[in-house]
Amino acid sequence: MSDTALAQDFRTRDWALVTGASDGIGRALATEAAKAGYNVILTGRRLDRLEAHADALRRAYYVATIVLVADLANPDEAETLWQQASEGRRIAVLVNNAGLGHLGEFGKPEGWDRETESIMVNVIAATILMKRAAAHMAANGGGRILNVSSTAAFLPGPHMAVYHATKAYLLSLSEAVAVEMSGQAVFVTALCPGVTETRFFQADGSERAHILNRFMPLPSAEAVAASGWQAMEKGRRVHVTGWPYKIAAFLPRLMPRRVTAWTTGVFLKRRW
Repeated sequence: MSDTALAQDFRTRDWALVTGASDGIGRALATEAAKAGYNVILTGRRLDRLEAHADALRRAYYVATIVLVADLANPDEAETLWQQASEGRRIAVLVNNAGLGHLGEFGKPEGWDRETESIMVNVIAATILMKRAAAHMAANGGGRILNVSSTAAFLPGPHMAVYHATKAYLLSLSEAVAVEMSGQAVFVTALCPGVTETRFFQADGSERAHILNRFMPLPSAEAVAASGWQAMEKGRRVHVTGWPYKIAAFLPRLMPRRVTAWTTGVFLKRRW
């Protein structure tokens, strides 16, 4: 295909906007979007990583890519990101993947800055982008929203209380909006992975992934992304990856919440 024909093809393609695309599951979901033939807007905090992956996607899948650096801990940047991403483009897929967490005692002052950022990114920014995308997609023939929640959404999480609460919020919001938008060809999926082989636990100061890996192999970010993307394409509203985590998500329905919270707290309190 000539350069002119490619340019025309890029202009007529739909776009996928992927947050937290610098690394881990977000990076892998950007790849899934390119594989599916979407032009891709990659956003995150790490310009070098975003640009390197954007270049790799262009070369491998012949899609157009755009890199937009944004700190979603600032609500104004979430609004700006949407305006920049959607200007002159049809966003057919929004992947709300950016997320932060902190392992620590809620009643202590340490970690509050990180917890505040977690609320801003996991709740405020995700809601802003979802709100904008839902209206945009409804006005442009439909689309899909993939919100990366967590199996933490099903469990109160002592010692990681804010993170679990934010993921429960995102799961609830996803399910509610999926019902609201069902008649407008806008499909919402909440992807709920368990512990995954990513840099997330290094970022929150925890080494929990190491001990978990002794009992079972951790799924790769690529495997989680592929499973989540497939669930989104099938229109599933909630998708938990991996049978151990499907059990973990189901058990709280059978146990008193006090017992569920205590058990989760015992698990999270240990610092490996």
